[in-house]
Amino acid sequence: MSGAGGSDLVYMANQIARFFESQGDAAVAAKGVADHIRTFWSPDMRKALKARIAAGEAKDLSPLAKDAVTSL
Repeated sequence: MSGAGGSDLVYMANQIARFFESQGDAAVAAKGVADHIRTFWSPDMRKALKARIAAGEAKDLSPLAKDAVTSL
């Protein structure tokens, strides 16, 4: 997964967020997304997605996913 492209990272983060969002509680969902990304994504993947967010290139990233990623 470390070779995933930027748009792939946005897609994957949104999928993770969609799953945790279905659990109901927003705070629990944000923590779940952050924990999942911290545990299962490589440091390079996290860094790449954070860079896309900072550059304004992750406009399709859900608010939940964005909050989770920026909290890492």
